[in-house]
Amino acid sequence: MDFLLEIIKVIFLGIVEGITEWLPISSTGHMILFDEFITLNASKEFKDLFFVVIQLGAIFAVIVLFWHKLWPFTNDKEEYYMKTPIMRLWVKVIIATLPTVIIALPLDNWMEEHLFNSTVVSIALIVYGVLFILIENRNKNLKPKINTITQLSFKMAFFIGVFQVLATVPGTSRSGSTILGAILLGCSRTFAAEFSFFLAIPTMFGASLLKIVKYQGAFGMTEFVYLIVGMAVSFIVSYLCIKFLMDFVKRHDFKVFGYYRIILGIIVLLYGFTIGFKS
Repeated sequence: MDFLLEIIKVIFLGIVEGITEWLPISSTGHMILFDEFITLNASKEFKDLFFVVIQLGAIFAVIVLFWHKLWPFTNDKEEYYMKTPIMRLWVKVIIATLPTVIIALPLDNWMEEHLFNSTVVSIALIVYGVLFILIENRNKNLKPKINTITQLSFKMAFFIGVFQVLATVPGTSRSGSTILGAILLGCSRTFAAEFSFFLAIPTMFGASLLKIVKYQGAFGMTEFVYLIVGMAVSFIVSYLCIKFLMDFVKRHDFKVFGYYRIILGIIVLLYGFTIGFKS
């Protein structure tokens, strides 16, 4: 019975991860709230591992959905060769990942120790929510300069990666930071979202690998089952969520997510100051 209850919790958390990982609304902010009411009966080390590694399911959803844009090899008339445009895409993704590796990675433990709290998360939610609204209002009558990966320069890819570094502050949202940065730099909403998905692949794979290495002794067979179920649910929900977002941004702007972030940030802030989060 206890095992079944934990599986239900894992399924619910996988749903939350699958939705909030791709929408620019901060998975961290949601996980802080949900962990207050739906707490896994596991060690702190395993939960730190779980909340990162279930992202692998979300990443596989990106790979499946955009396989034709991501796989650089093809077999045409019995000649196996690499597609140059896709190889250039991967070079741009790697360049955009460099700021995270150089700047964010060394600061990860410090950020987690000093900034992972409800106050920082709520402020980041609100600030980025306001920024989304202001930037979308500013861009209302502006025509984007970058609509495809071929129009994205290596230099511009690097600067989008710099914005991703801001996601090390809990509550900012990785997708939120990169989408906001890409739009500021002149990318269309559709391309900004798509490139954010691609950029997540090496970033989140790397983060998951580091957590597995760090906490490899923190789980047994039962916890392994939790991870597999969480990743599977995250994959299914992410697949649907990404399709929804790509369709949504073709007809709407990101302001609705900005308003949502502000509301969520206020809820987190008020809850923290009135009731108080569990330590």
